[in-house]
Amino acid sequence: MHRILHKSCRQALATERSRLYVHITVTSTSASRCFSSSVRVWAQTKKINMEEYSPDLIRNFSIIAHIDHGKSTLADRLLELTGTIQKKKSGKNEQVLDKLKVERERGITVKAQTASMIHQHNGSGFLLNLIDTPGHVDFSWEVSRSLAACQGAVLLVDASQGVQAQSISVFHNAKERGLKIIPVLNKIDLPAAEPERIAEQMRATFGIDPSEILKISAKTGKGVQDVLDAIIERLPAPRGPKEAPLKAFLFDSFYDRYRGVISLINVQEGVLRKGDKIASYHTRKRYEVTDVGIMHPEEIPTQNLYPGQVGYIACNMKQSSEAHIGDTLYRVGSEVEPLAGFQPAKAMVFAGVFPVENSEFPKLEESINRLTLTDRSVTVQRESSAALGQGCRLGFLGTLHMDVFRQRLEDEYDSNVIITAPTVPYKIIFHDGREKLISNPTEFPETTDTAARVKEVQEPMVKATIIVPEEYVGELMELCFSHRADALEHRYLDAGAATASRIMINCLLPLSEIVTGFFDQLKSRSSGFASFDYEDAGYQSSDLAKMSFLLNAKPVDALALIVHRSAQEKVGRHWVKKLHQVIPRQLFEVPIQAAIGKKVIARETLKAMRADVTAGLYGGHYERKMKHLENQKESKRKMKRLGKVDLPQEAFFNLLSNKG
Repeated sequence: MHRILHKSCRQALATERSRLYVHITVTSTSASRCFSSSVRVWAQTKKINMEEYSPDLIRNFSIIAHIDHGKSTLADRLLELTGTIQKKKSGKNEQVLDKLKVERERGITVKAQTASMIHQHNGSGFLLNLIDTPGHVDFSWEVSRSLAACQGAVLLVDASQGVQAQSISVFHNAKERGLKIIPVLNKIDLPAAEPERIAEQMRATFGIDPSEILKISAKTGKGVQDVLDAIIERLPAPRGPKEAPLKAFLFDSFYDRYRGVISLINVQEGVLRKGDKIASYHTRKRYEVTDVGIMHPEEIPTQNLYPGQVGYIACNMKQSSEAHIGDTLYRVGSEVEPLAGFQPAKAMVFAGVFPVENSEFPKLEESINRLTLTDRSVTVQRESSAALGQGCRLGFLGTLHMDVFRQRLEDEYDSNVIITAPTVPYKIIFHDGREKLISNPTEFPETTDTAARVKEVQEPMVKATIIVPEEYVGELMELCFSHRADALEHRYLDAGAATASRIMINCLLPLSEIVTGFFDQLKSRSSGFASFDYEDAGYQSSDLAKMSFLLNAKPVDALALIVHRSAQEKVGRHWVKKLHQVIPRQLFEVPIQAAIGKKVIARETLKAMRADVTAGLYGGHYERKMKHLENQKESKRKMKRLGKVDLPQEAFFNLLSNKG
């Protein structure tokens, strides 16, 4: 048996270049030892001498693009050309760096990934470190910390769709960091591609010389070799003396259940060796490096990491919170000046997450804690609701981020959850000068408190950028104004081109307006052609109020909303009608009301179930039937006065998942 297993292991290890998938049940201890030794033999064959790659032979770069412009496909082609992964017989690899199930199902990148490639160019071996980035605005924090570890970036633009909103945002982010940009036009093989017009658009928008733009098709591989050459020839090499004290930049981390927190680092100066004792500048905690290596694209152990190199370390770090993004790691006994600080993620959207069954809360809380180990931008706080029981209040970077987190809970941890209506953080300024951020509508001051103690209420604003074909401008300007847009302006994106058909709209929008279906309406009114991006624009005073929903005159805390007074009637009627559809009928009449303070904004009445109390009376006098009916009427009046509306979890699930 041992010989058979050893032979099968050798065959599996010989055919797999970079990633080893083995699913096998081992019932013998000696067989397990045999398998482990084979794995060690494979790992030794993959060892790379990192000392050969001095900083001038290293390129650290990222690919920045709007969602669905072919970034993951280009990454696949680069990995194939450098021999990092084997090309499949079908002719293409399906988004190797998109490892999550939700990424493959939705066709988007959610989690930034890192891959090191070794490429021969003009007789020299180069180490290329690709630090992947997502393309959606909700994951801009992933983009920022990826760019912090790079010296250059490939700006990828779809030759059929042109420059999109997220491309502009990320481009300016990269330029502010001093990164060298390589402009690339992708999908030139499509029938709808207009490379010359889009190149002129890039010149007008970014100031890029059209002669510097590379034209490729990442799907077929056409022109990708030119991109690889440009990365080596155009991008600057990292700088850092080998003899200096160790200084490493921590830009990402993930959790391994056996080794604890695995940190992804970029060595700026000095040498990091396995067995080194290092310390964190942020937490001042000390660790011993137990494992060090590079992502190729899976983990390949090495003994050292030298200046300019990007890799991973394991150092018995137990808590994910200890891996502070932007931290500086240094060798114990030789403290150095910390690297430039990194702006932490700021939650923009908050929602309560509750289990459908109250008894499943411990399992849900454990699942959330495990998932946040791989998504550090989510904030978690316990909360309880009279209607929904125990749950957690989570903060996200946007509504897509929230939806992806929910899907990952369901896919990876088999959790069935109820998510309350998303809200944004409001700032309450009191007369005594105190300020307080409110992310839960139940904590929002009542109308009476607003007049007595509260000086003003401020809501977060965003600077929105919308890019849309000219024929849809009127529709989208109307959409913006209906969502309380301010300081709206527009300009032609490709001014100076032969056909000026795309317009960029800039405006200030309340964040609360874009977390409640704004993006869906944007796509609907523009037939899917509009692109949208936004950035934080601080707080602004606003006329807001807390809307409560009452069932039989009793408020339901989980349904409370914060609304602008100009839209209170519309919002109140909408939610009251939804409640009327999902609440099961009771034995007594139930008034459903939306109220602000003491004022009722909207009302629906849920009719009582009618029980036929005279069904069992066979014949008899008329007065006997009337007596039963009067008794029923009196009982209903008493139940309405004392009764409690039974609002099951399924009703909340249907209501808050927009099924109602």
